[in-house]
Amino acid sequence: MTLRNVLLATAMLVGPAAAQAQPVTGLYIGGGAGLNFLTDSDGGNLQSFLDDSNVNSTNLGLTPTGAFNASFDPGLAAVLSVGWGFGNGLRAEIEGNFRYNEVDDVTFRGVSGVGGGRGKTYGIMANVLYDFGTRSNWPVLPYIGIGAGYAITEYDNVNWRGRATNGTTFPSYRIDDDDGEFAYQAIVGVGVPVSAVPGLAITAEYRFFGTLSPEFGATSVNQVGGFRRSTVEVDNFNHSLLIGVRYNFGQARPPAPVPAAVAPSPARTFLVFFDWNRADLTTRARQIIAEAAQARSSQAVTRIEVTGHTDTSGSPVYNQGLSVRRANAVAAELVRLGVPRNEITATGVGESQLLVATPDNTREPQNRRVEIVLR
Repeated sequence: MTLRNVLLATAMLVGPAAAQAQPVTGLYIGGGAGLNFLTDSDGGNLQSFLDDSNVNSTNLGLTPTGAFNASFDPGLAAVLSVGWGFGNGLRAEIEGNFRYNEVDDVTFRGVSGVGGGRGKTYGIMANVLYDFGTRSNWPVLPYIGIGAGYAITEYDNVNWRGRATNGTTFPSYRIDDDDGEFAYQAIVGVGVPVSAVPGLAITAEYRFFGTLSPEFGATSVNQVGGFRRSTVEVDNFNHSLLIGVRYNFGQARPPAPVPAAVAPSPARTFLVFFDWNRADLTTRARQIIAEAAQARSSQAVTRIEVTGHTDTSGSPVYNQGLSVRRANAVAAELVRLGVPRNEITATGVGESQLLVATPDNTREPQNRRVEIVLR
């Protein structure tokens, strides 16, 4: 499967589960694996090789100067890291890594031949990274980073054997050694959170990884079996494409948004008026009560308050009883229209709450009323 197909498959898998990205906060671990491309490793002087092998380059028809060169097939890279996110996009981590490539060909300039072997690198790095979009509610978090550390580069039986232009057998050349050097890297990647697992993210990234030139011991063997050792410095530059995962401990699922509080419906009031010294319902009074009953069925009503009132004509004791009779008459009409009696509270307050202020013993039509309040 090509890297392109891997990326497409990952996108199809993660896409439906993508969640709004959150900044990495606190402890996290991560890991990734993928392809590693090790650039050609130029080094080693042909003249020193010939000298060490007791071979006269002029007799072989070779130029006295040339370079050792190893090219490599695409290989594997893997990283593991543990780090800390500061919640503002900045992260710091310690990483261990491994890279492996098989030799494709080993040549000396101007000399044909065959080669083999393996190149390996083991490293430990300290990285600083920054996630973009932590304050912008992006669905993914692109990031960049740099790192520095120490790496051991190993050439495992990297060898070459060829023939000179005049048909003479050319001595063999072999490197089987390792060397540790200062290492550095640059990182560009993107994290895609997985909503089903808070704190989990799928990562995809490119890394450039290099070291100072490792120096290896090289062995040359001539036609009669004699051998000598020399040294060779090689380049070590890697381009890695990785797919991985990162888990941020302690991340909880974002709380569900709190629904906006629904404001209670404002109380609605209906006024039913009565003739002087009467508690029976007029035709107009019944129409108003019917409107109140209909309003109760069309809005969320938990209770209906029915309050009877009188004007100031008559004694306060008499008026109190009259107000109760008026309230009960209205409540009975509401029940007749289908309103449950347990939703209704009916009280009378006599002449204590006048709608229109008047002196005592004054007939006022607007004070002879029942108030229906829907709550």
